[in-house]
Amino acid sequence: MTTARTTTLNPGSDLSQVLELAQQLRVDSVRASTTAGSGHPTSSLSAADLMAVLMTRHLRYDWEAPDNPEGDHLIFSKGHASPLLYAMFKAAGVVSDDELMTTYRRFGHRLQGHPTPVLPWVDVATGSLGQGIAYGVGIALAGRDLERRPYRVWVLCGDSEMAEGSVWEALDKAGHHRLANFTALIDVNRLGQRGPTELEWDTGAYARRVEAFGCRAIVIDGHDLQAIDQALATATDGQAPTVIVAKTVKGRGAAEVADKEGWHGKALPEDMADRAVAALGGIRHLRVRGPQPPAPTPTPAPDVRPVELPRFDVGDKVATRAAFGAALAALGARPDVVALDAEVGNSTYAENFAKAHPERYFQNYIAEQQMIAEAVGMAVRGYRPYATTFAAFLTRAHDFIRMAAVSQITMALCGTHSGVEIGADGPSQMGVEDLAMMRAIRGSTVLYPSDATSAAALTATMADLDGISYLRTTRGAYPVLYPSDETFPVGGSKTLRHSEHDQVTLIGAGVTLHECLTAAEHLAADGIQARVVDLYSIKPIDTATLARAARETGALVVVEDHHPEGGMGEAVLSALSATGAQPAFAHLAVTDLPGSGTTSELIDAAGISHAHIAQAARALLRH
Repeated sequence: MTTARTTTLNPGSDLSQVLELAQQLRVDSVRASTTAGSGHPTSSLSAADLMAVLMTRHLRYDWEAPDNPEGDHLIFSKGHASPLLYAMFKAAGVVSDDELMTTYRRFGHRLQGHPTPVLPWVDVATGSLGQGIAYGVGIALAGRDLERRPYRVWVLCGDSEMAEGSVWEALDKAGHHRLANFTALIDVNRLGQRGPTELEWDTGAYARRVEAFGCRAIVIDGHDLQAIDQALATATDGQAPTVIVAKTVKGRGAAEVADKEGWHGKALPEDMADRAVAALGGIRHLRVRGPQPPAPTPTPAPDVRPVELPRFDVGDKVATRAAFGAALAALGARPDVVALDAEVGNSTYAENFAKAHPERYFQNYIAEQQMIAEAVGMAVRGYRPYATTFAAFLTRAHDFIRMAAVSQITMALCGTHSGVEIGADGPSQMGVEDLAMMRAIRGSTVLYPSDATSAAALTATMADLDGISYLRTTRGAYPVLYPSDETFPVGGSKTLRHSEHDQVTLIGAGVTLHECLTAAEHLAADGIQARVVDLYSIKPIDTATLARAARETGALVVVEDHHPEGGMGEAVLSALSATGAQPAFAHLAVTDLPGSGTTSELIDAAGISHAHIAQAARALLRH
């Protein structure tokens, strides 16, 4: 059944008209997923009433000008409900019915299975559940504390994802910061992917948990339009971060699947879809013009001061983590740079930024996932975030980093205390997987400085790199190798020792570069000339220098304070494979489980000390 209704709904539209919109959203969700042959219609049907009220009466957004900095932000944390989101885009007039029906989930088109920022009305990619609410907190913080703009952030969550710990990290921070510009709507439809959710329809339990984290909870019937309207109005009173706990029915409006198990992520067959569309009143083409944001206000030009990086004297012993902290504080002269910490700023030296620029420093305590999510939210708003913690603890946030790459976010990460070099703290604190993790991120840049000068220079370089960049730093203090005017282009390397008679090349970074230099001295005493390469750029890598070393010396020893899987050794071999070079090759890395001890004990026990490097070089030359 098709109707020719083309009514436009304005902000003051009667709730009976809003109900018509809700039914249209349901109809289009069913139609789009059925024509695609896949999707999540039942998850979309449950939240249609919530979204119909929001977009007609409370979401201050100009669909024709999504870049208006005053406009609200809507995040679908339950990204699998993309049929509903795209149906909203149709109702807003920015996606045609033809596009919705013919391109949803099709190869090469923008209406993907889960929303991504290829669409101008989408801030972040979602679909890895439990993340959207965390991004929303970051955007809300940026709006209130950095931009000083009145926009609100609305996040639609599914009840299944409320089992994710990252959701409660986010609500804890929303409560801690008293983010009154932040509202989450939980679509409590009782059913998850494989059956009932943990709490089913126990909305009281959700509310108690929300309130325990310092947020206001409002429990409603998620299909009562007047109750929804009142709850959304309350959420905008500027009093507290709000979570609307809405009891709904999964598959609402399609009687054959409503509140039925086994329909998650399944498109309705055509005959069933036709019956559902008819029961919902047929196809409509209602248009929505909701509340408009204020016109953009001009912002004064920021006070941009020159960045004066710290300088270090060759030979002085300085930890690269300390150089990072000093450089980060200097970068604060740029008003777009913000810093985020996970309660280790006194060890990572990120606290230097806090002392110099407290208004752009955000403490997340021990919540690494939320730290990355807030960085993503601030990057969405045009800031250059630097998020820092121990390299080992960044691994907790790997999925957030992975999804940030899907969102094509630009941000800088720093992992300190890398490798067994950290000493007596033991293996729980040793980042020996981080290079593999960060190299695998799409479009990432991975940097590993060996002295204070290179650490400071590369910290500054990251402020102008696109995509996700990672700086790996070391706990201990080591001699400064380079003068302060030395440059370190991304994709480059430094050759610290070389001659026309080099017989082997030693390749290191961070602490192992210093071990390579010592090993080269020992080899020279035996009459063996060793070239030493500082591979400070792991991704992209200096293929030309590596190929030249392979060609001229015929033997390479790569040494890293990292597991052999996914680290420097594999990066070098991958680069050389493209050149056809096949040098004799030795790879020294951390293979056994380390324990506590001194730095020198642990490096030697891991087989990456200068003695082991020299031994490996001699073995290559013998064979």
